[in-house]
Amino acid sequence: MKKKLITIYGTVLLALLMASCKDKNAFIISGTLEHPGNIKKVYLLEADSTHINVVDSTNLSEDGDFKFKHQTPYANLYKLRIGGNIFDLIARNGQAITFKTDESDTTHSYTISGSDDSEKIKDFNKLSNLYGDRLGKIAAEYQAKAESLGKESDSLVKIYMPRFQAIQNENNEAILKYVNDNKNSLAGFYAATSLDTYKYEQQLVAYADEIKDSFKDNPAVQQFIKQMMLVKPVSVGHKAPNFTINGIDGKPVSLADYKGKYVMLDFWASWCAPCRAENPNVVKQYAIFKNKGFNILGISLDENKADWQKAIANDKLTWRHGSDLQKFDGPTETLYHIEAIPSNFIIDPQGVIVAKNITGPDLEEFLKKTFNKAQ
Repeated sequence: MKKKLITIYGTVLLALLMASCKDKNAFIISGTLEHPGNIKKVYLLEADSTHINVVDSTNLSEDGDFKFKHQTPYANLYKLRIGGNIFDLIARNGQAITFKTDESDTTHSYTISGSDDSEKIKDFNKLSNLYGDRLGKIAAEYQAKAESLGKESDSLVKIYMPRFQAIQNENNEAILKYVNDNKNSLAGFYAATSLDTYKYEQQLVAYADEIKDSFKDNPAVQQFIKQMMLVKPVSVGHKAPNFTINGIDGKPVSLADYKGKYVMLDFWASWCAPCRAENPNVVKQYAIFKNKGFNILGISLDENKADWQKAIANDKLTWRHGSDLQKFDGPTETLYHIEAIPSNFIIDPQGVIVAKNITGPDLEEFLKKTFNKAQ
């Protein structure tokens, strides 16, 4: 009986001691660095939506211990910089976080407790490192073969680029799964921000919709949600907003002119090198599918009409064209939330956006599936 009482008292005492280590108005990080070598100092960094700041630093004790106490207005992403290594954590006031790593460990593994989100962001970093290593090996293999040839090789690019893209796509799918599995965690949000918003806009808009009532005190999250809600009306699955724009022939062109037809709105400009590089592919696809019902309306972000006309002639763009001649500030560009070009929207006969920002092989694949399917 006495032994049981001692166990109970010991548990209660431990709980009281742990509670006394916490501060409701700050978070505490108690860390240990084994085999520190020449490392004398540890830095605490705070990450916001635009940059990373050093907010505190401390000296290592003779035993390799360090401690931070820091106030935060909201749960946020922080980083420990120890020597040349960075370790992520997510902290909020009231947490007592323990951290441990070994400088002699070449894998830079570490343990962290006292913050569930920090353990989740650690899992995400493992995932990122896994695919990063795979991509690095492909890149190194390509570089070695290119060096043995003494030059860059188109044939090598054709071999290695699909492999590289396949791993990248697999990585992105793994990130999307991680985000969906961790919607209630800030770790899920930080994982989502690693995705290309241009390519994964539809998924990110859906994610923003799901978390719009969460993390209301975190400005980075709220800015992300605001941005996604702005593009939501012109994202895949939504009705394309109508507009009228000045045609290159001086006559107005309207989206309504294409009612009941497939049309691709192609936002581009004569001064945009990636746009001009993509134009041959668009010309090729238009030639293949125009007789099957594929239309294009080119919308230029040029300011100079002569430059616009010359680029159309040089690139042999035989579809209809219009422009506000106001770069990104034209009413059509604002309506469609254009922030980068090339940018495109494929709209079906019902006026619904069915694809967005697809180029190269992706555009070809989409058009094949759309126009070659059984009628």
